[in-house]
Amino acid sequence: MKIAPSVLTADFSHLSTELETIANADLLHLDIMDGHFVPNISFGPAITKSIHDQTHLPLDIHLMVSDPLQWVPKFAFEQTKYLTIHVEANHVSETIQAIRKEHIGVGISLKPKTPLRAIIPYINEVSLVLVMTVEPGFGGQSFMIEMMEKVKELVELRKREGLHFLIEIDGGVNEETIQIAKSSGVDIAVVGSYLFNQEDRHQMIEALKCV
Repeated sequence: MKIAPSVLTADFSHLSTELETIANADLLHLDIMDGHFVPNISFGPAITKSIHDQTHLPLDIHLMVSDPLQWVPKFAFEQTKYLTIHVEANHVSETIQAIRKEHIGVGISLKPKTPLRAIIPYINEVSLVLVMTVEPGFGGQSFMIEMMEKVKELVELRKREGLHFLIEIDGGVNEETIQIAKSSGVDIAVVGSYLFNQEDRHQMIEALKCV
C-alpha cells in the first residue's frame, strides 16, 4: 500500500519540520479547496510551491474546485505527479487534456453520492481514480465502508479492460480501515488527521505501508 499524507492537517507554522516527519511517505497529498466546490478554502499555488520546495516527495494534488481548467498551469510543478479533478466539476474533458499537455498524471475523483458510471467516459485517459470515502471538504470524518463497492468495481473494470490506473481513497483512513481498503483493492491511501496525531509518524507510515 502506498501512503500519501494529507498536508492539510499539518502545522503550517512549522511546515518544514512537519514535512520531515513524513519524509518516508510515497506521495504528498495536497487538497486545494476554492470555497465554492466545497465550503472550505485551503491554500493555492504559492503555498503549494513552498511545499514543493521543501520536500523530495512527488505531489498528489487534489483540486476540489469548480473550475479546475484555469488552475492546471498554476499547479504544474516539477514534482507534480498527479493532478486530480472532480467529475462533478466544470469542463472535465478540457481539463484532462490540459493536464496531459503538462505531462502530469491525470486523476479523476468522485464524491460519495456520485455513481461510478459518471467517470466511465474518462477512464481510458486517467492514471488515477480517487474514491472519496468521506464527503470532501472537511477532515476528521468517519470512513464510509460502503465506498469499497466502488473500489471493487474499479478493480474489476481495470482487469476487464486491461487498464493500469491506480485506485486511491481519501477520508477516515486509520490502521483498521486501511486493512479494509487493502483487501478491497486500493493502491494508495491518503491519511490525514490519524497520521498527524501520532508521536512517531515515520513508524506509523511504515506500519500502514505494510498492511
